[in-house]
Amino acid sequence: MLEPVRARVRALADRIRRLERRELDAFVRWIEHTGNLLHLSVLVFVPLLIAVVTWLSNVTAAISFLLFPPLASGTYTLFADPEGRYSTPTKFVGGMTVGALCGWLALALATSAGLNGGPISASGAALSVFFTGAATWALDLEEPTAFSTALLVLVTGNAKFAYVLGIVVSSTFVAAAFAIWRDRFYEERARYLYQTTNADDHVLVPVGDDSETVARFAAELAGAHEAGKVVLFDVVGAVPAGHSDLESAADEAATAAERAASDAVHDLESFADDLQAEYDVPCEVVVAGGDRRSSGLVLQTARRNNCDLIVAPYEEDDRGGLSSFIRGLFDSEIDVIAFRSNDGRRRWRRGLVAVRGSGDTARTMVDFSLRLTESAWPVSVATCIDEESRRRSAENTLADLVDAFSGRFETHVVTESVEAYLSRVARRYDVLFVGSSTDRSAASRFVSPPTFRKLSDLETDVAIVHRGRHR
Repeated sequence: MLEPVRARVRALADRIRRLERRELDAFVRWIEHTGNLLHLSVLVFVPLLIAVVTWLSNVTAAISFLLFPPLASGTYTLFADPEGRYSTPTKFVGGMTVGALCGWLALALATSAGLNGGPISASGAALSVFFTGAATWALDLEEPTAFSTALLVLVTGNAKFAYVLGIVVSSTFVAAAFAIWRDRFYEERARYLYQTTNADDHVLVPVGDDSETVARFAAELAGAHEAGKVVLFDVVGAVPAGHSDLESAADEAATAAERAASDAVHDLESFADDLQAEYDVPCEVVVAGGDRRSSGLVLQTARRNNCDLIVAPYEEDDRGGLSSFIRGLFDSEIDVIAFRSNDGRRRWRRGLVAVRGSGDTARTMVDFSLRLTESAWPVSVATCIDEESRRRSAENTLADLVDAFSGRFETHVVTESVEAYLSRVARRYDVLFVGSSTDRSAASRFVSPPTFRKLSDLETDVAIVHRGRHR
């Protein structure tokens, strides 16, 4: 009687856990976008820091409430634009402090000259702004909040020294917190947040007639991580069902299948030894019986061997699109690269990453290119725009994309069609990374077919990257 109830409770618990995993994965993917990460940081860190400064102002007279407006706006500027011209600890602390000192000096001069007409000196305000502009310009401390601190000195009365001291203490505290956040987390966000930099270590390679270069490509990717490994997977034909009623024929077929499997294992093990020696990456061999063209069998083998990336030879159907085998691999939770070799190279020195934005797939391609190419050459990241007015936005997008990674980069924003640009520059590179377009809507793909359908004549290796639907 209780068993059906327990079964329903377990089923409900499993559904809740799956929902939690999906929600967590959705949140991780959301926060991977730099803009979302910055907005969240502003919402979390700015209120916390202002709360700490408020507490300090309550326990000491050195921090005046008048410094809160410039401090809050300056703190927001730091966390909202950590790579901006004003977002350095030196400029933040120096600008606010210089502004306060200039205001104090201006008020002293106005007082000594007898120009303090009214409750707040107009001449003192003018001199404050003038001195602040001149000083921040000369010291390269141009900071908008400096003008706020300069003007607020005018209303501090006899607490000018305490106000300036409070500026120094509070801005130094905020700047130190910002520097720790930026250096330890924001600049390292690729390591903490981007899933591909900590995954895609175990790579499955479905072996076919022309897969040697594909396997070498996979070995280069896996070898970039200490935990990496390559699993070479081959399929041998099953025993023909039509001979099952004939004992001798069945025995002969079984013997032939065993011999084929043994030969396949021997050949793969020999190749695996070569890969391991050349690329310094562990290689395993798996041989199964079944249909070589079954994407389901490949996916099942990848899951059983704990592989989080499949690198398969690129295939087309009769209409020039992806073959049903590749489409089947793309329709899974596992990351996939469909690799098309141009001239059978064994090493890749220079890589070009063609992106449409700074999303998940773009970051994955940049990470793969960094793993694959030699550090002596910068990774090229390019995007194409329709009109010149979009250039600044595209440049910012590429800057956000590459800034999260450690490595050398060159970025290109080109007012040209994707296919025309890639056709012109592809021969300069050893490998081109493009997205699979599986994250685009059906209408978008109908209006503008995926880029890789237009790349059949490129004089370089092409890696089409698909990000799995992680659950």
